[in-house]
Amino acid sequence: MNHDPDWALYRTLLAVLDAGSLSAAARALGTTQPTVARHVDALESALGADLFVRSQRGLEPTELAVSLRPHARTMATTAAALLRAASGAQGDFAGTVRITASDVVGVEHLPPILTRLRRAHPALAIELALSDVVGDLLAREADIAIRMVEPTQGALLARRLPPVDLGFHAHRDYLDRAGTPAAIGDLSAHDVIGYDTETPALRAMAARLPPLDRRTFALRADSNLAQVAAIRSGFGIGICQVAIAGRDPALVRVLPAITLTLPLWIVMHEDLKTNARCRAVFDALVEGLDLSEAAPGATATC
Repeated sequence: MNHDPDWALYRTLLAVLDAGSLSAAARALGTTQPTVARHVDALESALGADLFVRSQRGLEPTELAVSLRPHARTMATTAAALLRAASGAQGDFAGTVRITASDVVGVEHLPPILTRLRRAHPALAIELALSDVVGDLLAREADIAIRMVEPTQGALLARRLPPVDLGFHAHRDYLDRAGTPAAIGDLSAHDVIGYDTETPALRAMAARLPPLDRRTFALRADSNLAQVAAIRSGFGIGICQVAIAGRDPALVRVLPAITLTLPLWIVMHEDLKTNARCRAVFDALVEGLDLSEAAPGATATC
C-alpha cells in the first residue's frame, strides 16, 4: 500500500458494490460518474490492486473488493454514528437518534409516539430504519432497537415490555361472504393469508397450529404489512396483532381461543443511557409501546 486512502474512497467503493455500477453509485452519493470513477482509480492505486474488472456485463468486483466490503460497511456505520453523536450536545434534547424496528411497528405503532416526542422536543430529529433484520447495536447500526426477540448481546440497556398478542382476524365483509370458522380445522375451507418464506420462528409458530400449511395459503407474502393490508381489504383470514386489529371496527377476531405471542424489547447501547436525547426517545418508546392495559409484567434489565 502506497499510502493510507481517504475514507471517502472507501465510501465510494461501498456505494459501487451496493449499486453495481458507477452511474448508480454516483446517483446514490449525489455526485457524478467521473468523480466515482476517479475515487475507484485512486483507491486501486493506493492499494496497489484492482478492485473491479470491466466486462460486457459491467463492473465485476474482484475478490479483494468483496473482502473489503464488510470493513467499508463498518466504517460507514461508524461514520453515521459519529455524525449522530455530534449532532447535539450530550445534555441537550437535540440532535439525531436512529431507531430500527420492524415494518409493522414502524408503520402501525411509532407515528403517534414520534409525533408526541417531536412536539415535546422540537430540536430532536429521528432516523427510522424499518427492517425485520435485527440490527447490531454494538456496531452502532442504530441507537435504539425495537425487537421481537430477546437481545443476546452484552453491553446493552434493555427493557422488556408485555408480549404482543397475535390472533386470527378477518374483515366483516369476508366473513359475511364466506362464513366464520368455528375451529382451526375449518380454515381449510377459507382463504388464508400467510407467509411465503418459512423461517425457524415461523416453523415454531406453525407447530402450535398443525392444520396450517403454507401450500394451502390463498395469499403468501413475507411482508407483515402486506398481510395486514390484505386482511383489511377483505381478502381472507390472517394473523395480525390484536392491538392493531382492535383499532378497526371492521376487523373481527376469529378463533379467539387461539392466541400467539411475541416478546417485545426496547434496547440501546449502555453507553447512551446518559445521553439526554437517546434516553428521552428510549423512555418515550417504552411508554408508547406498552400495548397492555396495566403492564403488570414489564421488567427492566440495565
